[in-house]
Amino acid sequence: MRTRLEHLERYFHFAELHTNWRTEILAGITTFITMAYIIFVNPAILSQTGMPVGAVTAATCLCAAFGSILMGTVANYPLALAPGMGLNAYFTYTVVKGMGVPWQTALGAVFVSGVIFLALTYAGIRQRLVAAIPHQLHAAVGGGIGLFIAFVGFRNSGIIVPNAAHIITLGNLRAPETVLAIFGLLLISVLQVLRVRAFMLIGVLGTMLVGLLFHQLHWEPTPYSLTAIRATAFHLDLRGALHYGVFEIIFVFLFVDLFDNIGTLVAVTERANLMAPDHSIPRLNRIFFADATATIVGSLAGTSTVTSYIESSAGVEAGGRSGVTAIVTGLLFLLSLFIAPLIGAIPTYATSPALILVGALMLTGLGKIEWTEPNIAIPSFLTLVMIPLSWSIADGLSFGLTSYALIQLFTGRARRQDWMLYLLAVLFLFRFIYLAK
Repeated sequence: MRTRLEHLERYFHFAELHTNWRTEILAGITTFITMAYIIFVNPAILSQTGMPVGAVTAATCLCAAFGSILMGTVANYPLALAPGMGLNAYFTYTVVKGMGVPWQTALGAVFVSGVIFLALTYAGIRQRLVAAIPHQLHAAVGGGIGLFIAFVGFRNSGIIVPNAAHIITLGNLRAPETVLAIFGLLLISVLQVLRVRAFMLIGVLGTMLVGLLFHQLHWEPTPYSLTAIRATAFHLDLRGALHYGVFEIIFVFLFVDLFDNIGTLVAVTERANLMAPDHSIPRLNRIFFADATATIVGSLAGTSTVTSYIESSAGVEAGGRSGVTAIVTGLLFLLSLFIAPLIGAIPTYATSPALILVGALMLTGLGKIEWTEPNIAIPSFLTLVMIPLSWSIADGLSFGLTSYALIQLFTGRARRQDWMLYLLAVLFLFRFIYLAK
């Protein structure tokens, strides 16, 4: 038994990554808890297309489990995957409800985008796209995503709320769930300052326990059966998806997933110190293989595009460095296939403080940015602020890369070997003009 464990430790590079089984398992649990909401949010969104809730719930758990385990096993990265937020909304509100495309055809478009992703990976194009991102912007991407997920945490906790006059404003800090979220924020902060191991997981579970003691744990189990997946599995319409009129849909699935993935990948790997000295990401082709394959499996099971989750940062902050973190998260999603209703007991007031503090920790890299150099500072600033303000990693990254390329071009600093950067800038401009909302 010990020999087998040692073999696994060598395979996952425990010694090089300075990690161990306890840390990786706790990190995987932490990642799962912070992203478990997708088990219920994804079906709630996709069911508005006419897809059965039970079927989408099962498909969500299945593809999240498959994608995360594949990522951990093949690529050895602490990146968990699941159906992407934003992409599921585009699938439902724009494609199906807005354009009148049947959900079966939309699933076909997701399948086609996954196959194209796989082809781009084998051709090395996706890897070149990542290499085209100036390393000077890596910290800005990480900081922007940090602000983004912190904003999500503040909103979900009720600490900030929408406001017609000021866009957002301070919420009702006396509301019971908001009070619990503030308590969780303080608890996790204190545990982290005291350097308590598993501070994030203990803080989330501790906040949940206090909520239970004060009767703020509202949970109603809903009927659910694993066999419900038969209502969506293999129901995709490939012939309809390949129709010329669906090209724009496939392009958006490709674009948003590609640059959401790249942004998440850059932020998480830099935060975990997994980047090579030359700013490249080792085993990048394996990461993209896992992502593309998970999207294909997700479309076959009956859900929208599968992508890497920025909540993986919570696991990284808990110490996760290897693929074991992602595998543990995947196994918990696999378990959720059978006990999905129980996962609904995890309240947002318990997970929101974790997102806020993970967001704060991701800002530490901003000191690496050369703020005194305008050609770097301006694109970095645009990347940093546009990710949370546009509510999109892809859009924020687009602003940063395009501004960087234009500044380099118009100040005579363009280099021929950076041709991929300028091609990306043209594609971004095309998307902003042609696919403007």
